[in-house]
Amino acid sequence: MSKVEDFLTKSDEAEIVEAIREAEKQTSGEIRVHLEKTYDGDHFDRALELFHQLKMDNTKQENGVLIYVAVEDKSFVIYGDKGINDVVPNNFWESTRDAMQAEFKKGDFKQGLINGVLSAGQQLQAHFPWDADDVNELSDEISKS
Repeated sequence: MSKVEDFLTKSDEAEIVEAIREAEKQTSGEIRVHLEKTYDGDHFDRALELFHQLKMDNTKQENGVLIYVAVEDKSFVIYGDKGINDVVPNNFWESTRDAMQAEFKKGDFKQGLINGVLSAGQQLQAHFPWDADDVNELSDEISKS
């Protein structure tokens, strides 16, 4: 796989974006997926850096979730802002990671990402339900670097 663009097909990306839209329908929370070819450093630190670059730390209720994938490094990070991190069950991030990893190991990256998005969406809906004042604060498109 030479480029990050080759990681998912256009159809795969469209299905993931649709999963993001579905997950965000009933919540004020925001979910983003970011793909990067490789990163020479700590992937958690990179996810945090991208979280800020993508302005995910600007959500009103601190309830953004970033799923970051370093494609060639075969590494990913799920980063939740303070608002969601404070209210999810203790094992939530680990169980979400495990569900994604199970699909990734089978080579089904699309389904792994969809599982992660929908899992985050369920928690966001439970703790940050949608109300009439909510607007989609961030793009649902998959970002890449």
